[in-house]
Amino acid sequence: MTEEWLGWGAAARAALYGDGGFYRRPEGPAGHFRTSVHASPLFASAVARLLAETAAGLGTDTVGLVDVGAGRGELAAGVLAAAPAGLRITAYAVELADRPPGLDHRIEWCARLPQGVTGLLFANEWLDNVPLDVVEVDADGTARYVLVRAFDGAERLGGPVSGADARWLERWWTPAGPGDRAEIGLPRDLAWAEAVGSLAAGRAVAVDYAHVRGARPPFGTLTGFRAGREVDPVPDGSCDLTAHVALDACAAAGAPSGGPAPELLDQRTALGRLGVSGGRPPLALASTDPAGYVRALAAAGEAAELTARGGLGDFGWLVQRVE
Repeated sequence: MTEEWLGWGAAARAALYGDGGFYRRPEGPAGHFRTSVHASPLFASAVARLLAETAAGLGTDTVGLVDVGAGRGELAAGVLAAAPAGLRITAYAVELADRPPGLDHRIEWCARLPQGVTGLLFANEWLDNVPLDVVEVDADGTARYVLVRAFDGAERLGGPVSGADARWLERWWTPAGPGDRAEIGLPRDLAWAEAVGSLAAGRAVAVDYAHVRGARPPFGTLTGFRAGREVDPVPDGSCDLTAHVALDACAAAGAPSGGPAPELLDQRTALGRLGVSGGRPPLALASTDPAGYVRALAAAGEAAELTARGGLGDFGWLVQRVE
């Protein structure tokens, strides 16, 4: 055991992505938590429709799909399966873990973002796993970095926040007083700006747990997940480490100068635009097509989960057009 104390950003980076880190384990993220991708194939179908819309807007039937933070490639595979006939797709799955066996051969597995793609870049629950530093205001009103010990998650305060981190806090998330915490989203802003910049043209979409300025949680959101349960965040590689995303800050960082303005909306609204709603099928269908009614009812239940208030429907969507 080491007594080394690290900032949360460095500790989480090693725990999630280092040798033997959480995201390199064979069971993958789906072994520990459930995302919209795992909740229903309706989600991948909606992304396929968004990809088709993007291609139509670009005036082409040849388009790229970049699945960032791809897990085991579930979303990319689902989009390929649901894509309309005639749409020619080059699919990329961006993930540090090794390519899973049996993945659709049409998906190119990448450790880094491909450059110059024309099409749709989709990052589902990626930014919340970009490691960041945590700060806490001490009794004298000074914001200090929170240091953590990897093997047990014990914390103590380190030095004062300074430089670019201090400027980010001043603009985006200023803790109110002693004991308050904040999570410095600058690494996520930079990651999102890089992702948007990798596209030649099309759309970049980030979907994540989110908050915006004016409604930041006073004590932060850093937590852990293991085997489907929320646990204390300990950076030892045994659990996921996640914190909600200051999606408005990412939007500002990824918006090209003089280009289209980014759009922030919730998942319920975004999926509604793409034809996903939790409305029940007409009861008359039960008598004319009983099997069809059962299928439609099951789909409505899945759609309701994806769009539920207080659940997946509250996820934030950041949509950035690239021209």
